[in-house]
Amino acid sequence: MGKQYFSLLILIAGLVSSSFCTLQASLINYPTNIASWKNCDVNSCEFGGSTNVTSNYAKTKYPILLAHGMGGFSAIGPLQYWNGITEDLVANGANVFVAQQASLNTSEIRGEQLLVQAKLVLAITGAQKINLIGHSHGSQSIRYVAGIIPNRIASVTAVGGPTMGTDIADAVIDFTESPTGTVLSPVMATAFNSLFSIVGITSGNYYEQDFLEGFKSITSEGAAKFNKKFPAGVPTTACGNGAELVNGIRYFSWSGTSVLTNVLDPFDYALVATSKIIDGESDGLIPRCSSHLGTVIRDNYGFNHLDEINQVLGLVGFLQNPVTPYRVQANRLKNKGL
Repeated sequence: MGKQYFSLLILIAGLVSSSFCTLQASLINYPTNIASWKNCDVNSCEFGGSTNVTSNYAKTKYPILLAHGMGGFSAIGPLQYWNGITEDLVANGANVFVAQQASLNTSEIRGEQLLVQAKLVLAITGAQKINLIGHSHGSQSIRYVAGIIPNRIASVTAVGGPTMGTDIADAVIDFTESPTGTVLSPVMATAFNSLFSIVGITSGNYYEQDFLEGFKSITSEGAAKFNKKFPAGVPTTACGNGAELVNGIRYFSWSGTSVLTNVLDPFDYALVATSKIIDGESDGLIPRCSSHLGTVIRDNYGFNHLDEINQVLGLVGFLQNPVTPYRVQANRLKNKGL
């Protein structure tokens, strides 16, 4: 009987030891299930946040760099421009960097700022190329970078981008050139430039702001001039698709055509007002056909212009999740070897 008890004790000790080793191994391996993203500016890329990785669905070959639109930022404290989108991409295996440019300035100046950050990402990761995703005016920024260093860019994806400009910018510039506007526009410009200088500082860096030049860049005239410099992916027919593959770079776009999507979001009502200025369907700020670039994945999502980045704070429509198209696009890029 004594030998049986002794054997039983040996067995129990072995099981306990095995369980402890398994627990220890899982604790050691646990951090590998956590990944982070970085927020960048023209000086550096710093830790932005982290999340658990649950799949490799969005694990693209090359890192993803996100470029915000007019009036945007990378992050202000816990508030992220790409609300919930960054975390979802990282959780599904993507290596993500978030750019910060001037909130208000020309397409070229903002493009140069993004170019610096794209080169930082390439240096940090050692990647040969990167995938660029830009929202709104950020679509001009990513097109600029693709035009300057095409051999280092894998793909360009425009979300709600004013490829052909927007009636809103036309109206703003027309107003500033009117008798009333010539008096009020300097005051407006100073106010907006000051406000977004503070936004830039709060989110990590000071950038010179230029309200009027920023809007001139996305007028129909300003967009046409930009398209002559950077024609890749621009449709050659009214409301058509552009070329998907240009200079080895894949071009894509998507946008929405719903404006009032959540009655609890006060910004929706402002977008309803601005949509009245636009002739035809729009996301409240950008005309449906103007958003086309390269292969149009879809131009009539149930999103308005802010919903396209899951703002404000996720107060979006209930039928479609704005985060999903980003994850699906990353998977599309992955399947194309990008």
